[in-house]
Amino acid sequence: MPQLVFLGAGSVVFTRQLVADLFRFDDLPPLRIVLHDIDAERLEVARGTAQQLSERFGREAEIVATLDRREALAGADFVINMIQVGGIAATRIDLEVPARHGLLQTIGDTTGVGGVFRALRTFPVLSGIAADMLEICPEAWFLNYTNPMAMNIWWLSVVAPSLKAVGLCHSVYWTVHDLCELIGVPMEGTHYRAAGVNHQAWLVEWSRDGESLYPALREKIAADPELERRVRVEMFRRIGFYPTETSEHSSEYLDWFLRSPEQIEHFRIEPLQYIGISEENVAEFEHAKDALASGEPLQLEEGAAEYAPQIIHSMLTGTERMIHANVVNRGLIDNLPPGAVVEVPSTVDRDGVHPHPFGAIPEQGAALNRTYLSVAGLTIEAARTGNPDLVRQAVLIDPNASSTLTPEQIWALCDELTEAHRALLPRSLGGDLDLMLP
Repeated sequence: MPQLVFLGAGSVVFTRQLVADLFRFDDLPPLRIVLHDIDAERLEVARGTAQQLSERFGREAEIVATLDRREALAGADFVINMIQVGGIAATRIDLEVPARHGLLQTIGDTTGVGGVFRALRTFPVLSGIAADMLEICPEAWFLNYTNPMAMNIWWLSVVAPSLKAVGLCHSVYWTVHDLCELIGVPMEGTHYRAAGVNHQAWLVEWSRDGESLYPALREKIAADPELERRVRVEMFRRIGFYPTETSEHSSEYLDWFLRSPEQIEHFRIEPLQYIGISEENVAEFEHAKDALASGEPLQLEEGAAEYAPQIIHSMLTGTERMIHANVVNRGLIDNLPPGAVVEVPSTVDRDGVHPHPFGAIPEQGAALNRTYLSVAGLTIEAARTGNPDLVRQAVLIDPNASSTLTPEQIWALCDELTEAHRALLPRSLGGDLDLMLP
């Protein structure tokens, strides 16, 4: 019986969707689903969720819940990672403390100051997971959803290079889905390829019947002035290729948008937006808990198109499919740094995930990606060497931070964030935790 382990299963909405997507495949064998979280209440809701879905879909499955990570990993074939170290409290710190210093973010989970500190508090946990997996289930696939995606997969390539780790994000799929809907073209039958870095890949190919769909998109934008007030549309107009993450995310990756109240108003940006999203997730957890207690069916999202269930299905059944995956750049994108983590089309089959060499991406997109990867690379090096100056230099390189704050202000901000996150950071960088290194 194949064993699937969910780490951070207390992310009940995500756990619900992934399990539902798995159960929608009627040709999968019976599964052993092991749920792990450090929060007993959330873990029980996750267990109840999986049990209800097993019954609703009529699928045979063994559902196990445990607070012991090593126990969860014993016998694993696939490990799905959804942890959020520090939860909503840490998210508030990542967004509110920089805002008090004058630095605005929207989501704060990918790059920039929020992404850097989220990475630094996630690395100790990832190191522990990797060490456990290499001891307990060395052949298992590690399927990561936790942000910052590129930094987390990059860190794993440093501390556990033999681990079969791949980063998964639905942004490419939903970008194409929404663009097809915008221009009135069915997504089915559409050919597309994107490449770059997670949350800032570029839709390099998007066509139907051999004809590019970009002219139709340009016509749609020209006919609707309100579309020009979207961050991604502005990036498309200036760069020439559509970026693969939402305007809310994309606005904080560049120095174009959050630098002034006028830009924020014009592009309809909501600073600190992720705090509200996080509060909605907490409310949804409470709703799920109440629904399970009363026997009410949980609401499911149709057509979520998450990659982890597709990978598991392909590897268990031999069904070949194409996804976009986040992997180490080993000859995949010529004009991005070797060893960094990039997002590229990949084939999945019974033998695993096979990234496609892409060649060079458009140079103007690569230029923006290289700045993003410089922030990531300095963060990795800070954790690897224990050099706190590199943390501050990573934030200094970030376009959004450097367009808003002086170097002196960035150093002061990082000092405050280090103190605020002390309990979750590596000791070598001013925190209280030991960081496992090879």
